[in-house]
Amino acid sequence: MGNLCSKSSSSPGDNFAQPGRVLGSAPPQPQRAAVPAKIISTNNYNNNNNHNNNNNPPRTLGGSVVGTAQQDHGNNSNSDAAEEARRRAAEAAEARAQAASKPAGKLGAQLAAQKKQTRNETLKELSSNELRQRDADEAAAARSHN
Repeated sequence: MGNLCSKSSSSPGDNFAQPGRVLGSAPPQPQRAAVPAKIISTNNYNNNNNHNNNNNPPRTLGGSVVGTAQQDHGNNSNSDAAEEARRRAAEAAEARAQAASKPAGKLGAQLAAQKKQTRNETLKELSSNELRQRDADEAAAARSHN
């Protein structure tokens, strides 16, 4: 453990005894290891298992159904389902908005009042509380000193 800062006995001489490299030359690169066969076979399985083997174009989620007359025959029920999903999502959003606008009792009213305060109002309130605390401490110190 004593060789932390001293020179090792295995490398005689100083660091500049051997010739160096020219500026801009890179050290020799190690050869790359081959990728294991298990990983390659797993990647091929994932690439071939993309669930779109029927050469149909990919479906757009949440978009309107646009296509040729041949494709429109089967998509009528899909468009109805999409409209139903949009309607339900809009109703849920309206319900959330109405629930957020309802008063939430005493604590909700206090929170709403705090949110409405500006930064200056908050600082003034904190300052006045600190002054009252300081005055109370001074009064207690004056009473106990007598």
